[in-house]
Amino acid sequence: MKRIAALMMVAVLAAMSMTACNTVRGVGQDVSAAGDKVADKAQDCKDMKC
Repeated sequence: MKRIAALMMVAVLAAMSMTACNTVRGVGQDVSAAGDKVADKAQDCKDMKC
């Protein structure tokens, strides 16, 4: 039951995030921006600034 609830939560969150992007290009830009932030944080931690 917990697994089904977790999957439903993921599905709802994914649907909500996708409605914010009107096009596939918008989704790509959002994913790219998120990846850039993760890479920046990883670099900061590598440089002992984390």
